[in-house]
Amino acid sequence: MAIRWWTIAALIVLWEVAARWFGDPAFVAPPSAVLRALIPTMFGDPKLTAALGMALFEMVTAFVLAVMAGATIGVLIGLTTVGRRSLFPFVLLLFGLPQVALLPLFILMFGLGPASRIAFGFSHGVLPIIVTTVSGMRAVSPLLLSSARSMGASQAQVLRHIIFPTMVASVFTGLRLAMSLTLLGVILAELFVSTNGIGNYTQIFAETFKPAQLYALILVLAVTAVVLNELVGLLESRFSRWKQL
Repeated sequence: MAIRWWTIAALIVLWEVAARWFGDPAFVAPPSAVLRALIPTMFGDPKLTAALGMALFEMVTAFVLAVMAGATIGVLIGLTTVGRRSLFPFVLLLFGLPQVALLPLFILMFGLGPASRIAFGFSHGVLPIIVTTVSGMRAVSPLLLSSARSMGASQAQVLRHIIFPTMVASVFTGLRLAMSLTLLGVILAELFVSTNGIGNYTQIFAETFKPAQLYALILVLAVTAVVLNELVGLLESRFSRWKQL
């Protein structure tokens, strides 16, 4: 842990020195300038503060929907060999498609409001959850399944006591990936759809040569992603307590 913090501190100092001595102030801002611009940029403009709140709402909504749908679909596909062989290849095919190419379709279907941004974020998050859920279910030992069924375990008991504990690590890996991709999907949608969202502000700051404000906005988004990632980690620890027994 100490090495991690020392590495971060060294990188910040290196960034500060390089930006001040060698960087063009129209394109690069040192960390000190970013921190000075953080409060007035994020909280001095009510419209930007509202845009941050809306982006957070859209991301959380898209992520929750992706978790619910992805876990359910993943379990339904992974329960049977027929589902894995017939449906899982289509999921992998969709996962490999560049989602940004489908953005016009989402705009056509959901309009220019928050619904299209939530739907686009959902499309980024749901597929990795399905993939990791199915992969986690495939990792279950057939010997454990046959032993449980031979002793009269019901399908619900097999799911609860054998399949779910085995797939926890894989599922939470998918949740971490889905959280990052959901944030990416929402921000990408705002770049093309919203005229007063976070994506629009990033364009304004970039086009008006305000790197400190741009980096401050990116910093807030990065901190949001880290906090949500840590929350997922806490949930993973909660559901993985059996490994410590």
